Formats: sequence, C-alpha cells, structure tokens
Amino acid sequence: MSELTWLSKSHRPRLNLKNPLNAHKSDDNNVALRLEGSAKETLEQGRNRLVMAGVIFAFCFVILAGRLVGLALSGDGDTARAFPEKSNQKPVAFSDGMRAEIRDRNGVLLATTLKTASLFAEPKNVMDRQELASKLSRVLDDMSEAMILSKLSSAKNFVWLKRNLTPTQQYRINALGVPGLHFKEEEKRFYPMGALVSHLLGYTDLDNLGIAGVEKYFNGQLSGSKETAASELNLSIDVRIQHAMRDELTRHMSMFQAIGAAGLVMDVKTGEILAMVSLPDFDPNRPNDFSSDSKFNKVSLGVYEMGSTFKTFTTAMALDAGTIGLHGGYDATKPIKKAGFLIRDDHPKKRWLSVPEIYMYSSNIGTAKMAIDVGPKNHKAFLGKLGLLEKPSIELPEVGAPILPPRWNSLETMTISYGHGLSVSPLQLSAGVSAVVNGGAYINPTVIRRDPAVGIVARQVIKTKTSDTMRKLMRLVVEQGTGSKAAAKGYLVGGKTGTAEKVEGGRYKRSAVVTSFVSAFPMNDPRYVVLAVMDEPKGNAKTHGFRGAGWTAAPIVGRLVARIGPILGIAPVEEESEKVKRAMFVPINSKGKKVASF
Repeated sequence: MSELTWLSKSHRPRLNLKNPLNAHKSDDNNVALRLEGSAKETLEQGRNRLVMAGVIFAFCFVILAGRLVGLALSGDGDTARAFPEKSNQKPVAFSDGMRAEIRDRNGVLLATTLKTASLFAEPKNVMDRQELASKLSRVLDDMSEAMILSKLSSAKNFVWLKRNLTPTQQYRINALGVPGLHFKEEEKRFYPMGALVSHLLGYTDLDNLGIAGVEKYFNGQLSGSKETAASELNLSIDVRIQHAMRDELTRHMSMFQAIGAAGLVMDVKTGEILAMVSLPDFDPNRPNDFSSDSKFNKVSLGVYEMGSTFKTFTTAMALDAGTIGLHGGYDATKPIKKAGFLIRDDHPKKRWLSVPEIYMYSSNIGTAKMAIDVGPKNHKAFLGKLGLLEKPSIELPEVGAPILPPRWNSLETMTISYGHGLSVSPLQLSAGVSAVVNGGAYINPTVIRRDPAVGIVARQVIKTKTSDTMRKLMRLVVEQGTGSKAAAKGYLVGGKTGTAEKVEGGRYKRSAVVTSFVSAFPMNDPRYVVLAVMDEPKGNAKTHGFRGAGWTAAPIVGRLVARIGPILGIAPVEEESEKVKRAMFVPINSKGKKVASF
C-alpha cells in the first residue's frame, strides 16, 4: 500500500511518496518527492498573489471608509444634491411651495393645502378599456362607466381620469393592479369650516389659483413666487361671531320664508369686520355643485335701496349742519306732493313731529323736509363723505358700485333722504353708520386683522357732538320706536329699521321687499355695528302678517347681540340705573300721544 506523507525537515514543506511495488528494491524503502524547481516557484507565486490581493482589498476598504466619513461630516455629495430641501436653508414658512394657510383673528384654520393623488391613464397601454371603466366606476362614485370609457377611448397618450382622489379611492384603484393607470401627486385646497366663511374666503381652481374672495385678492401672497415665499393670511373674522350671525340669519330666513339674507358685524373703532354672512351660501370645497346665486356676496357686491336706515344719515346731516336742532321739528300732517310723486308716512301721526319723533317713528315726510332744508348740493356732498357714492375699498374682488340717480335735484334729495333712489351695498351702509356712532370718524372697512401697534387712518366727517346725539336717537328707536324687538337686555342696543320695495325692470315691486336693521352696541360707548338684512321676507301669524323690518330684521339683531356680547367681552349694564338713563337721555319734545309702530 502506497503512502503519501508530508516530510518536514525544516519549516519548508516536502511531499514523501512510498511505492509498495518497489519497496524491496530500495535500501531505505522510501522515495522522497520534494517540491523543487518550477513547482516550488508556482507555489510561492500563488502565496505572494494572495498576500498582494489582501493588501489591495484592505487599502480599498480604508479609502471607501474615509470617503463615507468625509461625506457624512461635510453634508456634500450626490445624496444631498438630490434633496436640496434638506440642506441648510433658512426656515421660511411654506418654503416647499405649498399655498399658504388662511386663519381667523384668533388663529382658527379657515383654509389649508393638502397633498393628494390624481389619477391619469395612458389609454394605449390599457388592455381592456370596457372592463377597466366598469371597475373604476365602482370606485369613483361621481363618475359613470360611460364617462370613464369615453376618457379611456381618447386617442391621446395622456388623459386625466380624476383629480384629487381620496386616500381610500387611491388605495382601491391601486389594488386593481391594472396596467396603464398612474398617480400624480398634487395639492388641493381644503376649507375645514365648509360654508361658514364661504363668500369671504372664496375658493381656488384645480390648479390652486384663487378665483374668488380673499383667495383671489391675495393670490400672490398665498401662492408666493420665485422671489418670495408664500405667507399666511390672518383675517379680521371671528368664527364664533360668524357662526352666530349665520345661525340667526338662517333661522329667520326659514321663519319668514325669505329667499336670502345678509349680515355683518364691524368694529367701529378699527373698521375690522368680525362677521360677514350672505345667504344662500356654498361649500368652497366643492363650488361647482352650487349655483351662481349661492356664490353672490350680498354684503359687498349686492346694492339695494336700504329704506329708512338712510334716515340716520339725513338726521345726522341736518343736526351737523345746524339747519335743525333736537327741539325743532316739521309738520307731518299731510303727504308731500312733488313732481307727480306722493311722499307719505307708512304709519302717519298726522301732526307736527319733533326731530327725535321723526327719527324714531320713521317719518318720510319729516325726513324729506329735513333734507330739503340742507339742500341737494350739501346732501350729496355729505353722503359722499360717508363713502356712499363711490365703490368701497376693501380686500375683496367682489365689490359693487352704488347706483346713483341720473340727476340730484330736490325730488331726488327728498326720496334719498329716506332711502329710495340711491342703491348702496350693506357694507357701505355699515361703514357709514360706524362713522355716525364712533365719534364722527370714517374708517375704511377691512377684512384683515389690524396690527394694534399700527395707527388707524380715520377721516372726521361729523362733529363729535352730533355723533353723541345720534347714539341717543338710535337708542330711542329701540326703547320707544320701530326697533323695539332688537333689544338685548343689558347691552344698550340702538339702531334704525329700513323697509324698501325691490326694484325690478326699473319699477318697484310691491310684493317683494328688502328689510334691514342697522344697529350699534353698547350705545353709551359704541364698539360694534351689527346689520341684518332679509330678502323678500313674508309675514306670518306671529307677526300678524306684517313683513316690515321691525318684525323681520330687528329680532335678528336682538338675539345676535345677546349671543355675541359675552364673547366680545362686553359687560352688560343695568339699563334702568340712573347713570345709564342720564347718559342716554334725549329730549323728545313731543306734542302728541306716544304710539310706537313697526
């Protein structure tokens, strides 16, 4: 049996081979096979190559490790260049390009932008379009199978199937596993308050471009540009006040079967609008589902003849001009005949009326005579100072211009004095009344929250003394006149009713009226103007069939002030206290029996 063994005389390996067939011919019976010559050289070369490969591998490992450590410390490298938004940029709001948010004056979110997925198809890669349309129609509830099939049958290489999917829709479509369908990440504007602030906020289109409301007016600020980052917008609106106003208007619209309503709450010392409601309204999350009438802003875009609320301006004008005093008055026994027209009182007293009586009983005759004494020229100039003859300036694209009479003579002065012949927006009316009650300073209304540290630009339009008198007269209307249903215990509400027939086709429509009540509170130190308007209200059993402003608009203000007074931090007062009575006292100087009307 042969045997193969390693011989080792020293540290160098040897191979010893025993041959059993020749064992007897050998003296020592051993044949030693030594690795010499070329075999030894080959072995040595292999070993050297292994050593060299190990050295090279170790060297490369050290180089790579050093490079990785360097990249980690410097922040440079291919990975950082692929995601520049994670580099050392200065933190700027909405630097990611998303449309900025809109909030109310207390920071409540009104509009934001969310990432969504949109579905598109490559029709040529869809194998069975009919089957795919059937499957998609079961996921996309608002799209019929025929509609989807029509899109898939397009000859185009790319067709949108549905923009801004919900996460559930995206998941279900993805689960179909159909080739030819793809998702694209997009942004969608979202309005968490729904219809509550719809007319003021407006809305955006599919490409997030503002096309109505502050979304349109401030589109540049909200969307940003290459040079400037998008920045947040803080409105003057208080959603708590907005909700209360919308709730009361909706309630009374239903009660009086009105076709619409509008309301506004304004801070008379800053011009900030805390609530702006126009009904019917719409959900800005899906504006295409609503009619154009629902999107019409009655507060800023609609212009109406505001009826007897204009007597506030006429009375203030006459008192300020000095053509009449509180103790003066006019004979309201008979209607006025002028150029074929007849001016009469709806609730005639048929006697001489003092200025306070003319105002609180809403006498057209007395008010018209008051205006004539001032004169058409001065009358027009006075209304101009109150911003009633020009398109108002406010941060909204939907702003209506007043409708002025083609000429302004004695007849026009008489009719405009009690709110006919001149159409203005509820916004203009409220801004004008704010000036009448706040000490006489006109402040431009705004829907943006003002910085308290920045001064307010105001224009004095009437004397402070006149403003003080007008506050007392407006309070008198609620205490003893046509606005008694606007009373809110402890809040000293004052105001003026207004009922006007609507104008259609250039003629008055007796069956359709716009009723309004413009007010302020608390009248010993007015802070807020509140306006409520009803469009075509109907009388009911509770109002004995009457549809006038005293029945249909004034109650809205009374209920609303009682709700928002505590929210606004207005402390109620004891109305019967001597201090309050003295502060609100105004001499009526009546010559007849006191009878209130509505």
